[in-house]
Amino acid sequence: MRHHATATTAVVALLAATATACSGGSSTSGSHDTGTAATVTASPAGQAAQSTPATVTTKDVSPFGKILVGGAKNRTLYLFLADKKNQSTCTGACAKVWPPLLVNGKPTASGGADSKKLGTTKRSGGGTQVTYNGHPLYLFAADTSSGNTRGQGLNNFGAKWYVLGTDGKQITTSGSSSGGGY
Repeated sequence: MRHHATATTAVVALLAATATACSGGSSTSGSHDTGTAATVTASPAGQAAQSTPATVTTKDVSPFGKILVGGAKNRTLYLFLADKKNQSTCTGACAKVWPPLLVNGKPTASGGADSKKLGTTKRSGGGTQVTYNGHPLYLFAADTSSGNTRGQGLNNFGAKWYVLGTDGKQITTSGSSSGGGY
């Protein structure tokens, strides 16, 4: 449970920084680094920006097994239980803490990721978000390197966040998958 407390502290600190940046005027560029520099960065709209086609791949992470990863550093990807099939509900402050994996062009699958489950959806604030089995995909700002799963099971912005298995379903307990909601 210690990683959940640390992640919650990081989320609170990030939210405070976001609130301060948002109340300070119109400039947010360069003031918010989510740790995904080259491929995924914060944009003025508070959403992640993708400068190259996104690749979704896999990494074996104990105790979850093979999970989906992506972005510049192959960081852990999450689903948000508040989302509907192919429709993101995470915007504004939520998208700063949980940057959506956005893409210019078509996303690609590698490793154990299934290209048939890979897709995209248009976000309400603009941009095209990568989906997997209908789930919009997100990174977690507190996950700074590949293999971090600090967001697993957190209840933020009204619902829980979970890593995904290659079957496109949420992983809620160590080593097992359960239904993905749709």
